[in-house]
Amino acid sequence: MSAAERTALILVDIQPDFLPGGALPVPDGDAILEPVRRLLDSPCWPLRVATQDWHPPRHASFASSHPGRQPLDRIELHGHPQTLWPDHCVQGTDGAALHPDLDWRSIAAIIRKGADPRVDSYSGFRNNWGPDGTRPPTGLAGYLRERRVEAVVICGLARDFCVRWTAEDAAEAGFETTVLWDLTRPVDPASDAAVREALQHAGVRVE
Repeated sequence: MSAAERTALILVDIQPDFLPGGALPVPDGDAILEPVRRLLDSPCWPLRVATQDWHPPRHASFASSHPGRQPLDRIELHGHPQTLWPDHCVQGTDGAALHPDLDWRSIAAIIRKGADPRVDSYSGFRNNWGPDGTRPPTGLAGYLRERRVEAVVICGLARDFCVRWTAEDAAEAGFETTVLWDLTRPVDPASDAAVREALQHAGVRVE
């Protein structure tokens, strides 16, 4: 297999609710659309996988599910810190769709995450901690290994949450991992230095 055939492109949560005008807009998130479109047009990555936030109504990560709480409040959920979010990417809504301005026909698999109403899921590889204290896998690692993938290249939204957790879990699972920094955007731009340091500490290449 060539290096390209051993590498998968992972596009994280490029959904309308994470773009300006959406329920949980990532500042400047729409700036990645045109570069991502070029990636999808490129033959460099024969295997492309998308992740998709896919929450049921009244999800445990929604501030609206916790009376008296506001979006961006932090609570403890199943023994771990949890940021509370506006209702977003609710199953079957337009905001939860893969962004309609991109051509997704070349995507080999879509990993839907956050579908358990009790558990948030930032990473494309594993859910956040559940009531039993574990982080159950999404199946993405097994899917990639079955296709003899050794390396992953990651872009999407948001840099400081779902992209970061996906990259850290990819590296921990043994994949050579690269984040395309300019093809991500953060919820909190002030987090950039800490996120970059955390990725590099996890063995993730930042380009």
